[in-house]
Amino acid sequence: MATATRTSAVYLHPHDNICVAARSLDAGDRIEVDGRPLALLAAVRLGHKIAVRPIAEGEPVKKYGQTIGFATRPIEPGEWVHCHNVGLDQFERDYAICRDVPPPPTPITDRTFQGYRRPGGGAGTRNYVAVISTVNCSASVARYVAQRFDRSALAPYPNIDGVVAFTHHGGCGMEFAGPMHEMLNRVMGGIARHPNIGAYLLIGLGCEQGAMGYLLESQRLVQIDGTGAATGPAVFSIQDQGGTVKTVEAAARKLAELLPRANDVRREPIPASEIILGTECGGSDGNSGITANPAVGVASDLLVACGGTSILAETSEIFGAEHLLTRRARSPEVAQKLIERIGWWQWYAGLYGGELDNNPSVGNKEGGLTTIAEKSLGAVAKAGSTALMEVYQYAEPVRAKGLVVMDTPGFDPPSVTGMVAGGANVIVFTTGRGSCFGCKPVPSIKIVSNTPTYERLRDDMDLNAGTVLEGSTVEEVGREIFEEILAVASGQQTKSEQHGIGDEEFTPWLIGPIL
Repeated sequence: MATATRTSAVYLHPHDNICVAARSLDAGDRIEVDGRPLALLAAVRLGHKIAVRPIAEGEPVKKYGQTIGFATRPIEPGEWVHCHNVGLDQFERDYAICRDVPPPPTPITDRTFQGYRRPGGGAGTRNYVAVISTVNCSASVARYVAQRFDRSALAPYPNIDGVVAFTHHGGCGMEFAGPMHEMLNRVMGGIARHPNIGAYLLIGLGCEQGAMGYLLESQRLVQIDGTGAATGPAVFSIQDQGGTVKTVEAAARKLAELLPRANDVRREPIPASEIILGTECGGSDGNSGITANPAVGVASDLLVACGGTSILAETSEIFGAEHLLTRRARSPEVAQKLIERIGWWQWYAGLYGGELDNNPSVGNKEGGLTTIAEKSLGAVAKAGSTALMEVYQYAEPVRAKGLVVMDTPGFDPPSVTGMVAGGANVIVFTTGRGSCFGCKPVPSIKIVSNTPTYERLRDDMDLNAGTVLEGSTVEEVGREIFEEILAVASGQQTKSEQHGIGDEEFTPWLIGPIL
């Protein structure tokens, strides 16, 4: 990465015809790009693009050495480059399947974290107790049960981080065993089995399409006691119990019985290879792909070198950059899985008259992102540089080691919910505009792309990757993120945990008609 003056603009690749403002600049300001002086023709805000040479109408606009769109009119050097003069047409991308598969990274064998070793073999970074609502009709009852166990009630159980009600808006009005049903079952099963859950119970209504019996059977749900013995989970039906009050009382009594066992855990050294890292970006800006996301990519590479797993999600924000991943796929079959998912998303958006290029939000565009290709090229930087080992369906259990993709939407709550249900035990969440996010039962480390946002939202942001614009290297910040992952996995609280954020962000992605 070659930079202009440290705090003025960033020039990313010799093939680029734009640079990115590293601070807000005024019309007439002079900057230096790759050794050449350039005068700005208009004011340009932090994270927005500046033309560094003439761009003809119809010519590709290049960032990261890749096409992010096409000029819709001639653009002069020093001109602001954004939605008013750039659009994204369809263009061919060379998937070059498996052409650039990298060798495995040099192994790192000596890194550990202090986690919870579960009887079933999983590695927890937190210790929550879950009250899982299997249908929206039992959501209020699940919340009433969880509310019985506030911090004062949990005082005798210092090793329990909290009791969380996992509620949602689905569970009925769907095709039995159809896509929506199976997706929801994977989410609920993934939460119940999650190594950050020390104990759980399930609450349903009794007549819903999302039948309790099918959930238990399809997800093979059991409780594992301290001796490693499997028992059936605690299950409650409001109709069978005799109504709301009786169900709350019965479930609260059962939960009180589970608390001593859930509390009977201690942190111990566990290899970093057992971290499953979920990576997410939300409220992105034009600097997210320059600072925070590539720094997460460095941390991802370090974790993979430790034998761990890093999940890249948000398929609708891989669109336009998928060719960078197919080239690194370990096999043609893995590459084709990703290509199929991209095609599915194009079909799915088209059903409703939508286009994936509508994805950059109002806030993204305010932050300097112009097209989905630009957003995606920055987003996939979180994937680092290792081989793509597998592609998973939403909330599917993640078993592979190394870099994997999970098919999720770009909207942060359902995307993170899917990764957590798939087994992620730490989340890193990058943001440029400032997303204040948490998702119990997994800690979310928030990493901001620029210093002004970090200073403004210091109470909510964990790390500042904006120092890359001020002289730090991406590698230095990436190593800082990696160390933060190990510290948080060992119990260090994130800012969102300090604020108690995360109860409302559990949002299963549900596709299909509501019948």
